[in-house]
This record gives sequence, structure tokens and C-alpha cells, in this order.
Amino acid sequence: MKKHLYIRLFGETFRLSACTFGGGFVIIPLMRKRFVDELKWIDEQEMLDLTAIAQSSPGAIAVNASILIGYQAAKIPGALTAVLGTVLPPLIIISVISFFYAAFRDNAIVNLAMAGMLAGVAAVICDVVVTMIRGILKQDRLLPVIVLLSSFAAVRFLNLNIILVLLACGVIGAVDTLLRERTGRNRT
Repeated sequence: MKKHLYIRLFGETFRLSACTFGGGFVIIPLMRKRFVDELKWIDEQEMLDLTAIAQSSPGAIAVNASILIGYQAAKIPGALTAVLGTVLPPLIIISVISFFYAAFRDNAIVNLAMAGMLAGVAAVICDVVVTMIRGILKQDRLLPVIVLLSSFAAVRFLNLNIILVLLACGVIGAVDTLLRERTGRNRT
């Protein structure tokens, strides 16, 4: 039974990774559709949480997300299986491209295809943003909205370092969670 789960997990992450161009922001909505909507291995809130952790962690977002989803599905062996399925396709594709780099570099058709893909990637990133904002707004709490808008303003208009903004958001989230847990315990 476990062997079947690992094969399925590897196959799903391999397929998603092999068919996704544009990086982690593109693979996240595809992972959500596959693992939340279709396979129902995790729920929507877990996916939002995993996405936030994956984006906040060092490294590639797609790899971080696959590790977290694999861990949710089958603990450490699942995380290892998912990360292997996620990194193999780009490794194979980059190896082939690097072998033929000189021919690809100056090819007008390849350059046009890349420009078209760039537009598609921008659309998918917008979809991720809208989906995540909907998840935040569904919480019926003001603090996440304030953190969202403040973080955007800090990065976009004040040019603050994204790492500092992420650390501040992490501290705010931790303090908020501790306060909510403490007040919840006092009520019972």
C-alpha cells in the first residue's frame, strides 16, 4: 500500500514539474488543483499554509512546496519521494538544453516562444496572488489583511528588503498565534 503511495506521489510531482515552465509561482496553483481539488490529499487551508512556508523558506518554491506536500502525504519518505519527482524533470531538461545551448541561444523561434511563455507565467502568478488573497480574506480577521497590505507597501513603495518583511511577518504571526492561544485557554 505504501509503495503505491510513493509511486503515485513521485509520478504526480514528476508530471507537474515536467509540464511547468516559469518556476515555483507557476507550479503552486497546479499543485493546489491536483493535491487539493482532485486527489484531496490536503485541504485548501493546508495548501495556503504550505505555500506560505514554501515561499518563506530558502530555496526553490517548487521544491519547498513538494517537500511539504510529500511530508503531509507520507512523512519523511514522502518528502524525499516528492522532492525527487520535482527536481528530476528540470535537471533532465537543463542538461539537454545545456548540451544544445549554442543552437538555442540565437534561434529566433526559441526567443519568440520564451517571450510567449513569459506572458503565460505572469498570468499564472496573478492567479496565485488572487487565490492567496481570497484565502486571507475568508478568515474574517483584520490582522492578516493589515499584514498583507503593509507587506505589499513596504516592499513596493518603501523598497524594504523582502527578508526583513518576511521576518517581521513571521514575528507578527507568531505573536498573534500565541496571544490567540493564550486567550483561548483563559476562556475555557
